[in-house]
Amino acid sequence: MKSFRLATMFAAGLLLAPGHPFSQDLSGPQVVRTLDRLAGAAPAVDIALLVEEAAASAGKGVAALPNWQKLSQLSQLIVEIDFENDSVAIEPKSYRTVGLIADALHHPNLRRYKFLVVGHTSSTGDAKHNLDLSQKRANAITEALSTTFAVAPDRLFAIGVGEEWPVDPANPKAADNRRVQLVNLGLVK
Repeated sequence: MKSFRLATMFAAGLLLAPGHPFSQDLSGPQVVRTLDRLAGAAPAVDIALLVEEAAASAGKGVAALPNWQKLSQLSQLIVEIDFENDSVAIEPKSYRTVGLIADALHHPNLRRYKFLVVGHTSSTGDAKHNLDLSQKRANAITEALSTTFAVAPDRLFAIGVGEEWPVDPANPKAADNRRVQLVNLGLVK
């Protein structure tokens, strides 16, 4: 079982220091406040281009790419979601967190927005395998949100970036780099 730490990332890219509370301390209002911080119109983000760039950058990183830098301008939330080891099976204890996210996405303040679910891994293992695993895990989260929790699938987009966008670049094998990130992409059109 892999353990992920909870952190919130605001539009300015602020990250909380290690030692922040675990996901069981996460509340629905916190999720809503964090994801509802759009200052003006969201920049256009081409999901297909992000997927293409992530695949082409395996082992090289994506953080410096212009299309990926656009994401740092958007409201974001990093959450702890545990998966079975080297698997896309969400651990039962993480369904509370997925449920809190779903409740927040049904909140009137967030109902009009679409979201990118980004799967991340640490650099432990092969870069291509990590990229594939992170995509499958992001898909698993969007699937759970849309089927189990009835979030409209046209509001959810999944992308896996593997180890290419670490939250702790100085320690690429750190557990904090294994995470799920939600990004508010702006209004549903």
